[in-house]
Amino acid sequence: WNGQGKHPGGVVFKQTLSIAQGTYKIRPPIFVLLFIKIIITMDSTHLHLLLNHFPVVGTILGTLVMAYGYFANSASTKKAALMTWVLMALFTIPVFLTGEPAEESVENLPGVSEAIIHEHEEAAELAIWAMGALGILSLIALLVPAAQEKAAKTMVGIAFVLSLVSFGMMARTGYLGGQIRHTEIRSGVAATTGAEGQPEAEAGGAEAEKDDDD
Repeated sequence: WNGQGKHPGGVVFKQTLSIAQGTYKIRPPIFVLLFIKIIITMDSTHLHLLLNHFPVVGTILGTLVMAYGYFANSASTKKAALMTWVLMALFTIPVFLTGEPAEESVENLPGVSEAIIHEHEEAAELAIWAMGALGILSLIALLVPAAQEKAAKTMVGIAFVLSLVSFGMMARTGYLGGQIRHTEIRSGVAATTGAEGQPEAEAGGAEAEKDDDD
């Protein structure tokens, strides 16, 4: 017994680790502490950029899980999809709330188009309503008593269709948000609108320098 005690029938074993004496401490993994530290030090813009991917990816993931649930006729799989949609709907709240501060931090930067920001904002307002409806409907479907199986199936079916709509709206919102800073993915009117301010500013600066020389 490595000197810690003897076989039962002899000496009572000694406890080598005593939480009360502080010789054994439970510490969270280092990556958890680092993650918490990063979250605390982030501002609204960083949080918006970090969180906005979750509703997009999570919603379509829930849709795929639900599709498999229908294919396998698995009630537990369908419940997992519903819970995923509820969670993604909750994620949408901080994403939406951090959108306005994020806008204020970038709207005056060179090359940023006010028109694209406005279009992104309008798309987000519609998407959050769709995600909210999906989350509420999914939660109700989870709470429906087993005796009302027909009603539950109807709600699940509606939620499945709504998840496709919500994913499309969230994906479009994310695409428009990416155009705010990634000018290389802009096209058509958006690209023209985002670039038109820069030549005017340069022309104004050139005229000011000419006046100074005169």
